[in-house]
Amino acid sequence: MQKFLKDWRQDAMNKHQYDSAIFIGDKLLALTNDPNDAFWLAQGHFSTGNYSRALTFLEKHKLIDHSPACRYLAAHCCIKQSKYEDALATLGDKTPAHLLGNANKSRRKLQHTSGNARNGVHRKGSSSRTEKGERSEEKERERENTSEVKYEAAMCYLRGICFAKQNSYDRAKECYMDAVRIDVQCFEAFDQLMKNCLISPDEEWAFLESLEFDAVITDNTDSAQEAAQFAKMLYTTRLSKYKNPSEFSNAVESLSQHYNLHSNPDLLLSKAELLFTQCRFKQALAITSSVLDTDQYNFSFLPLHLACLHELRQTNTLFLLSHRLADLHPDEPATWLAVGVYYLTIAQIAEARRFFSKASMMNPHFGPAWIGFAHTFALEGEHDQAVSAYGTAARLFQGTHLPQLFLGMQHLQLHNLTLAHEYLTAAHGLCAADPLLLNEMGVVFYHLDHLNDAISVFRRALAVAADIGSDPTAWLATRANLGHAYRRRHQWALALSEFEEVLRQGRRDAAVFCAKGIVLLELGRGWDAIVALHEALSGGDGEEDETWEESNGKEQDQ
Repeated sequence: MQKFLKDWRQDAMNKHQYDSAIFIGDKLLALTNDPNDAFWLAQGHFSTGNYSRALTFLEKHKLIDHSPACRYLAAHCCIKQSKYEDALATLGDKTPAHLLGNANKSRRKLQHTSGNARNGVHRKGSSSRTEKGERSEEKERERENTSEVKYEAAMCYLRGICFAKQNSYDRAKECYMDAVRIDVQCFEAFDQLMKNCLISPDEEWAFLESLEFDAVITDNTDSAQEAAQFAKMLYTTRLSKYKNPSEFSNAVESLSQHYNLHSNPDLLLSKAELLFTQCRFKQALAITSSVLDTDQYNFSFLPLHLACLHELRQTNTLFLLSHRLADLHPDEPATWLAVGVYYLTIAQIAEARRFFSKASMMNPHFGPAWIGFAHTFALEGEHDQAVSAYGTAARLFQGTHLPQLFLGMQHLQLHNLTLAHEYLTAAHGLCAADPLLLNEMGVVFYHLDHLNDAISVFRRALAVAADIGSDPTAWLATRANLGHAYRRRHQWALALSEFEEVLRQGRRDAAVFCAKGIVLLELGRGWDAIVALHEALSGGDGEEDETWEESNGKEQDQ
């Protein structure tokens, strides 16, 4: 009868018929009085969203201290009810120290035991049967220990959720990292670290290398090494795209070729993120559009997809997408992010700010909404509010350099060069491989008259852009800035070379033609200077680089 009821309960759980599972589980518990059956009954109440009843049931039967699984479920019930202090009281506010050292050892021991059971020499008779029974019991104990370790890792993850809800992000980060150290397969914790930008790109790669992927357990010892490598490659695709793009590309290529994941949405999202960091917006948009065509409500793609549409000024697509999302998914923060991006693209800044604010209130940890909210102040020249909003983003997302970069850009516009340099240096400490950041640092050095430093940083920005495979036309302003730095250093030949390269790559800018004419005059090439200055007078696209306008004013004052 007990087996019949357990099978019935499990069948109901598999079909998500939780009321049936609760009905049968209640009768099974009356028959067995087994704590495991009580745990499964509490699971049924949790699955129906009746968190208070599930927690009360666990407390009534004194199950919370029975096993890590019960304690995990009780804490999860508290979190679902936003009772974070109660959850921490159940979980404890610190990771047990013994777990960090012993978790992977016990799992390796299980691998070793499993291998011996398959590959060992068997004796004849009762002795062989006795050893086989002992090995089976030992293996079962190790499996139970491994299950407990997994629940302990999951509790570290819940502990991190509680600290994050209490705005204690440093402690949340440590809990997430502990969870993955204890159980490398605790992807939820790893995803929180990456998604919320809690650690810098350098820390991400160092953390990945420190993980014990060899502790991954499979039924076949021979496949354990392959599984470990597979898991490491999957995690590699989630890391920052500003560092080690070659390792990322190798991981994606291997997963695509050997495991048939070339059309997997997660891998395609990682590819699109890399293309976006390379300023290849059309290619990135092609990938995100192909995924959303088949899975139009894959919300993980939406922030990147919206950013690409904004960069390419595709207002009609943004309008249709935001309307469809508002009709079908008004409870999703990404919906109001889409509406905000649409209004930002058509320059209705006040409306954009309202919807970015709405998205950030629905999910206070939604990074794109905070950045968009701050951008609206920056676009209106409200620098003080922009600095405040970027500062909030920097506090929430401590592992990304972008808020610090934007803070530096705001202070640069306010001519607070000392503060601009401090923020940009802090951003450089988080990510040294962003060409935009290096360009802004070069502009600060330029205005401080540290021309040698400006030249060095501008050249490094162009080199980094080439290393990550970025679109060269995206960094023509940096090349023009480099030309101006050479011009002020009276290195006329080098300056002329940079200006001609900018014009050759398609940026027909009046300021660049004017600067070229000045350099030609200094070189004694009067007629060529006249031609260049006529080109400047005939027009251009009207986009001036960051240093020319102010440096020209300075020279006129002198």
